[in-house]
Amino acid sequence: MALIGLLDIFLAIICFLILRYCFSNNNGIPKNFPVVGTLPHLLLNAHRIHDYSTEVLEKTQCTFLFKGPWFANMDILATVDPANVHHIMSSNFSNFPKGPEFKRIFDVLGDGIFNSDSDLWKNQRRFAQALMNRHSFYKFLVKSNQAKLEKGLIPILDHMSKQGTTVDLQDLFQRFTFDSTSLFVTGYDPGCLSIEFPKVRFLMALEHAEESIFYRHIVPESLWKLQRWLGIGEEKKLKKAKETLDSVIFELIQRKRREINEEILSKDIDGVDLLASYMHENKTIMGELKCADDNFLRDTVLNFMIAGRDTTSSALTWFFWLISKNPKAETKIREEISSIVPAEKLGKWWDFDTQKLNQLVYLHGALCEALRLYPPVPFQHKAPLVPDTLPSGHRAVPRTKILFSLYAMGRMKSIWGEDCLEFRPERWISESGGIKWEPSYKFFSFNAGPRTCLGKEVAFTQMKAVAAGLIHNYDIQVVEGQRPGPNVSIILYMKHGLKVRVHDRWAK
Repeated sequence: MALIGLLDIFLAIICFLILRYCFSNNNGIPKNFPVVGTLPHLLLNAHRIHDYSTEVLEKTQCTFLFKGPWFANMDILATVDPANVHHIMSSNFSNFPKGPEFKRIFDVLGDGIFNSDSDLWKNQRRFAQALMNRHSFYKFLVKSNQAKLEKGLIPILDHMSKQGTTVDLQDLFQRFTFDSTSLFVTGYDPGCLSIEFPKVRFLMALEHAEESIFYRHIVPESLWKLQRWLGIGEEKKLKKAKETLDSVIFELIQRKRREINEEILSKDIDGVDLLASYMHENKTIMGELKCADDNFLRDTVLNFMIAGRDTTSSALTWFFWLISKNPKAETKIREEISSIVPAEKLGKWWDFDTQKLNQLVYLHGALCEALRLYPPVPFQHKAPLVPDTLPSGHRAVPRTKILFSLYAMGRMKSIWGEDCLEFRPERWISESGGIKWEPSYKFFSFNAGPRTCLGKEVAFTQMKAVAAGLIHNYDIQVVEGQRPGPNVSIILYMKHGLKVRVHDRWAK
């Protein structure tokens, strides 16, 4: 028995030495192993995939081909080269659709605007853009957001300030954006943002779905399809999440349809939510879109819910963490805010209308800086229809996934300079004192080219309203001992949230 034990120890040491030799790589560039390609590197670094991608791309001049296992169709050409991004997203856009693989991975999104290509995507974008451009709809959106801020977020912060208790700021922002997004997308307030912090199954289902979708990116398609067939692992979690999402959304659709049929809901577009707007529109305006179809409406609602809820809450969480680490920036934001507050209101609670928010240039720059370092959607991918040569000289061929790491892009010295890891809002302010424009193929947080985010201005309005209101009226102190890091998901959340203490600045 002793001999067997010594043999086990000896074999374990040999295996350790072999693995150490295989993965020892002084230059930090992944090795392409026989049969399995670079997959072992990806799996070993899956828990820190965003930082790992940054390290590799920094050492490979912004572009690297991750080889997948033989016969697995998992080759990934990762790039953050601005010239490549511009080529793929703009100048040769038609050759780089989302592709069928994207749709398989993100099948939970159905045929929504984020998951579609060609005419279906064009028709959806055209109508969504027309809706966003309506002053009445924009006014309704801003009004809904402001109401949720004043009647939902502020009362909770006041309560936490009086009680002296800690609160997870990320959870708070997720609840706030979920309620406000639900209001302008469906017209209903789920009441998620309350002092009781109720559990909301839709929110939990969204988080589970996003984590499972991320998993599909790092394992062979055949493996996650097998898990789906067997009903195990991440695929089991995704199935349950989808069932919950479908149940909630279809119930909302039926409720909205009843209200319209019974004329409970006014058909006046002023103040009507997105779901009602889709149901009201005629076929001439909608083109080939099947707005009478519940499945289409389900996909539309889910896509817009993710866009409005997840991205904004993620951005605000990272912004407040960065501000806590850079008190000089917070002081400058407060000074800027004080400059637009009426003299008689200084030292008192104050909220901000859209016109006032547009005057906050330094705050806008600070938000851009947070989005650069911590983009809510940390990566995107495309697939070429026909072979193409990128500006960097790399070949893009069908069945090879082209992946953009937005997280890595904001950390490239070749793109943002030697101080790229520093939080410096001043880099976004021009010599004339206005916002400095950066091309979308460099600042990629709101997408680029024809797929540029339709809700960019809406997002900035919402983020500035929350940031200005909280920074001016409260001292928000991050609880010591936390080490915030990105969660493993398709949305860049903090892994363990952000615990803070809140103090009312004007309390007597």
